[in-house]
Amino acid sequence: MNAPKSVRASAPVPVGADGTVRTEGRVADLVAAEDVLLFVNAAITATGQREFRSGAAEQQLSLDFLHTYVRVNYRRVYAASLALDINHHNAALIVRRLLETAGEASPGELRAEGRLIAARLALLPPPRVYRLFGELRRGKVNNRRTRAIMRDWLAARPDLGHDAVKYRAGLKTVARHIHLPCPEGGGPLAEVGAFLFRPGRLPRYEHGLLDAWRRAHYEQGAVAELPFTVAEGFAAKHGMKREVFLKRAAPGMTRLERLRTQERRAAAGRHGAPAPKADLTVMPLTRLALYVLSLGFEQRAERRAELTGALRAAARRAAGGHAGSWGRVHAVLDDSFSSSGSGQKRRRPLAVALACHHLLEVLAAPGAYRGLWTSGAGDALLVRPWGPTPLGMRILDALEPGADGAAPDRLVIVSDGWDNAPEGLAGEVLRVWRARLDPARRTAVVHVNPVYDAEGFAVRGLAAGVATAGIRDAEDLPALVEIARFAEGRTGTTELYAYLDRRVARFTGAGGEEGVAA
Repeated sequence: MNAPKSVRASAPVPVGADGTVRTEGRVADLVAAEDVLLFVNAAITATGQREFRSGAAEQQLSLDFLHTYVRVNYRRVYAASLALDINHHNAALIVRRLLETAGEASPGELRAEGRLIAARLALLPPPRVYRLFGELRRGKVNNRRTRAIMRDWLAARPDLGHDAVKYRAGLKTVARHIHLPCPEGGGPLAEVGAFLFRPGRLPRYEHGLLDAWRRAHYEQGAVAELPFTVAEGFAAKHGMKREVFLKRAAPGMTRLERLRTQERRAAAGRHGAPAPKADLTVMPLTRLALYVLSLGFEQRAERRAELTGALRAAARRAAGGHAGSWGRVHAVLDDSFSSSGSGQKRRRPLAVALACHHLLEVLAAPGAYRGLWTSGAGDALLVRPWGPTPLGMRILDALEPGADGAAPDRLVIVSDGWDNAPEGLAGEVLRVWRARLDPARRTAVVHVNPVYDAEGFAVRGLAAGVATAGIRDAEDLPALVEIARFAEGRTGTTELYAYLDRRVARFTGAGGEEGVAA
């Protein structure tokens, strides 16, 4: 596996003692900015899981190299990435690497990193944070700073009794690692300590969930009081019928648990009592697109009004204040066979394209959106991964003026970048379009790619001069378009680091007093 040219040729970004990235000297080198964008795109897209064209081991090796390279050479920027729309997998990796290598940082860097880590941990799902803390314990990362971060995160948890029931092993590991005081006697911490380390000592608990867990060992009625994932185990132990259990557990299930239950029952073709119905109108856009694609064609057709309405409602929420502000928008959407993803990321690329289709329709001016699928499909609700990837032909169609003779203001391409029908046509079309037909760049072209290319240490692009950004969730599209403009080479590194400054200031609530670039 060869490192990309930008990685081999670049040099560290100079930073000041206060943690700000200096914009004089070598930082003006465009190669440094390319390295930063390379890592940001990977941190948004890659999860270390198998993709359509590469295995999990390749993904993990490639991602590990990028993390090490950027941490060593651009530590300030590496930490600042926590303020961007990176995925949870890479956020947890960054936190772990920063805490493991605290000795390499200056006091100013440690202070800035601490604020970023605390802000990011507050956004991560609790199971991932507990898993991260377990990795730090196994790695014997036991410095005072790490223990303080763990204590602060636990102190901010709304209900440690709930965590003790739902994430028992994780909380127990953290409590041991930081020596969490759990005195005997009264009080919430005393009960949590008894539950974790002295089970069976107390005849009952004052905390409702802790006592429900105790009673659920011998009382079926207490099972429904527990969090759904914990209750499932007790239901199996008591031999409860699935339909009866789901009916009792329905009031306490989260939206995602309801949706997953529906998906599993639909995939298994189960009949009888229906699973608790999820309210699709409040689901996140990309998650909802994944659910739609998990349904068969007949189900999608039968529920067309419901599913389309839910997708449009989610797209309107995701667009927010950007709705209607993008003018004429044409999109090329990849539904080729490679959009089926992998066993670990089933249909993820196609779901991102479907979600982007509905989001772009809202972002465009009313009636000014046109979406073109690579397969030629005309019904977005019934798309499926099929056929080759004729990106070049679809881009030609998308660049055609509309009925009023006007070219699109924006062309958005959602694809993994493997243009193969014929190979390379997309890049040539875009090159000629820029050089001969639109040198003034009246049409903004951006390529968003939901698949990380392990061999290239990046998301695969289409053509030089065309901005490419990694994407995991369609909801991040407006922010990613802002990042992608730095990849076109028309803005300098000063603007890039100023952008990082603003994101860090907003993320940590620093109010612009201290950032990663100045």
